[in-house]
Amino acid sequence: MAALAVKWGARLLRGVRSTACAPVLHEHNGSERCGDRTRVLRGSLNKMNRVIYKVVLTGGPCGGKTTGQARLSTFFENLGWRVYRVPETASILLSGGIKFGDLSSAQALEFQNNLFRTMVSIENTYFELAETVDQNCLIICDRGTMDASAFVPKEQWDEIMKRNGWSSVVEVRDNRYNQIIHMVSAANGAEEFYSLEDGPRHWAVAAGPFALDHSCRSEDLSLARTLDNKAAEAWVGHPYFDVMDNSCDFDTKIRRTIATVCHRLGIETGDRLATGSKKFKFLIRGPLPDPSAFPRFQDFEVVHHYLNTGSRRMQTRLRKRGQNGTWSYTHTIRKPEKLGQTVEVKTQISHRDYTYLLEGADRRHLPVYKTRRAFLCNDQYFQLDIYREPHHSRCKDLLLLETYSTLPLDELQKRLPPFLSVAGNVTGQAEYSMYNLSLRDDWDKQNFYSGPAADEESEDVTKGVSELTTNGTTDTNGTNGSHVRASGLCNGS
Repeated sequence: MAALAVKWGARLLRGVRSTACAPVLHEHNGSERCGDRTRVLRGSLNKMNRVIYKVVLTGGPCGGKTTGQARLSTFFENLGWRVYRVPETASILLSGGIKFGDLSSAQALEFQNNLFRTMVSIENTYFELAETVDQNCLIICDRGTMDASAFVPKEQWDEIMKRNGWSSVVEVRDNRYNQIIHMVSAANGAEEFYSLEDGPRHWAVAAGPFALDHSCRSEDLSLARTLDNKAAEAWVGHPYFDVMDNSCDFDTKIRRTIATVCHRLGIETGDRLATGSKKFKFLIRGPLPDPSAFPRFQDFEVVHHYLNTGSRRMQTRLRKRGQNGTWSYTHTIRKPEKLGQTVEVKTQISHRDYTYLLEGADRRHLPVYKTRRAFLCNDQYFQLDIYREPHHSRCKDLLLLETYSTLPLDELQKRLPPFLSVAGNVTGQAEYSMYNLSLRDDWDKQNFYSGPAADEESEDVTKGVSELTTNGTTDTNGTNGSHVRASGLCNGS
């Protein structure tokens, strides 16, 4: 079993079908004019052996969602991709003259239920069509299923889920889409550009985020911020959730939106979409604050196992991630650095494959047990890793906070959660890499690794790291677990 994981990964890289997972590598040359090349891709493969990638654009009013959708479409069409744009379901239904102020609570619930059902049906129409296309296909959803949960009471949301046969929020949020992009409203950080006329839209708060009327935009700044925050909170917990804030000019914001899709797909764009986004890791002093100190968050139980590879320069690991008995499984191969770039191969796998590969666990490493807390604060997406027993003594009470940002360190530090005590910036320090933290024996010159793959445990892409991830089979058999704080997102106060 020593080389099991590498051999299994090599099968995937060659595009050979395993019994439980479709081939995951597809390459194509992009536009000769652009000179782009897609080397590695995340997404599922359709019947024509082409990539399907599903991204949701969401956010509050006047966030640039409409412009972002148009420019994202143009960019990928220029690369030779087929692009489908799933329309906003609420706009279709509300154009028939429905006024939420005239509806009773029971009527509003029925409408929201039918709206959710219609949205799923419309999306599935595009998803199924993409299965038959002989081109790589990008599907852009104008909002997604979780947006419906932002403003309806939890009891109503649970009823909608039950009526439509969804047993877990993980199915609706994590497994349905490849990536979520929240475009922050201009009311949060670009108030001078917030317009009631630009991209006309009206949100009916009591009826939910889908209750939109394209005849006018009448929100004031305070209400727009509330709507924006609630829309973001609805997606907290998705493993590939990106926030496009207003720390830059609008054109840069749109380029960042395109760039983050390209980076997650592994599409090289040169300097045209460079954003300078970097990963930061901070050591947090204990004890962990009470949950009430946090804004709305999602907790996930995460278990990592390192597998035998025969070389520390090539690392391979398994991750089990879930909530309340609902699990997803990921197999990752991190290849040696080449030409200044480290390549990660990530594949969603089934529970069966996970169990099979687990037999090749590297006994030099202990399993890593963590609670991963995902939350938004000051328009920044954070993940707090809370190390759990059993573990090596070096991991006792260990708390590590991670985020990605284009901001300079001194500016980013101003956005760090005020309810956490930051002991220091440990970005890039090998002592805090999961590979070294998981070593069974005490550190010495023989087992401690400080090479380029030392800091490897993040779910996300860093500059200079390409990923290949596909959707395999995900086992779900539980319900969603989340914690909600009434005050919503933290604001640094």
